Amino acid sequence: MSTLTDCPPAVPAPSTSNGSGESHRVAYSTRARDAVTQRRPIVARLRASSVELRSPRGAAGVGLALGLWIFIIADSAPGRIWSTAQEARCYWVAALADPYRWSVWTRPLAYVYSPAFLQFIAPLKALGWPAFVAVWTALLLVALRYLTGPRLFWLGVLVAAIELAGGNISLFLAVAIVLGFRWPATWAFVVLTKVTPGVGLLWFVLRREWRNLVVALGATIAVVGASTLLAPHEWWQWLQVLVANAGQGGTSAAVPLALWVRLPIAVALLAWGARTDRRWTVAVASMLALPALWFGSLSMLLAVIPLSGRAEFATSRECRADRRDGEPSGNAPGLLRRASARAMIEERG
Repeated sequence: MSTLTDCPPAVPAPSTSNGSGESHRVAYSTRARDAVTQRRPIVARLRASSVELRSPRGAAGVGLALGLWIFIIADSAPGRIWSTAQEARCYWVAALADPYRWSVWTRPLAYVYSPAFLQFIAPLKALGWPAFVAVWTALLLVALRYLTGPRLFWLGVLVAAIELAGGNISLFLAVAIVLGFRWPATWAFVVLTKVTPGVGLLWFVLRREWRNLVVALGATIAVVGASTLLAPHEWWQWLQVLVANAGQGGTSAAVPLALWVRLPIAVALLAWGARTDRRWTVAVASMLALPALWFGSLSMLLAVIPLSGRAEFATSRECRADRRDGEPSGNAPGLLRRASARAMIEERG
């Protein structure tokens, strides 16, 4: 499976040299290209992104995102039935000293995540409401762009429009799941917010990736421990909130399937995905295991794009051109010369 940051590796052209010196130079050049690709992946991504931004689809994605961002901010004034950012307001209103004053999760302004989440976003909560909405929505758009890549960003904005307008954390959950294959500690965010999507950790159990499981659980325990030192009473309240809300379904804005129906399907999907090495099943299973499957939460399916290794998520046209040339994407000649010199020094050393 391709990585999330690099182009597919270039296939080196066959050597036509008969001399050992030329062969060494080809070897140094190949090693240099590998070194640049490994050490400077961000250069390739930035170059590819700049190319895609100038394409019609890239410009359409940015335009749609900007227009939706402005609309969400302009329509976020509280007190109206159809105002935007209603989920985000639950996070902004909840006070660290009394976070569960409203905790019936089907009611307006209900906050039902762990105290650690409020502590984490405390700097944002210091902002006024319009500024909070602006920053929060921008962060959601960044998460969306990460999931879709530049070519499919326009489609992602359309698919996730409901989720962006509401301000829920489903896109952040999707990013945490994608990153969790490389940094399992990001699963702490999933477990300490929505809780039940943590069923995705069964991937590590089924594949016997015990180190990743220990890292994920260890990070979660560490966050709980540190947060409890700051707010011990609030953690006890959160456990009571979880018990009180257990078994409650969503509202008319949710898919009418109870968790006890969806959870076995999620586990079965995970078991199949772990056996057949399909990472995208983790994102789908975690979505199915949400306490309530809100229609906006279907945007978590966008995590399938990076986890399935689709070419659109990589660098498309830029990668293909560089592969034809036998050069890594996004690398200047100066970088290649410096990497070649380093390779020669290492070889002689």
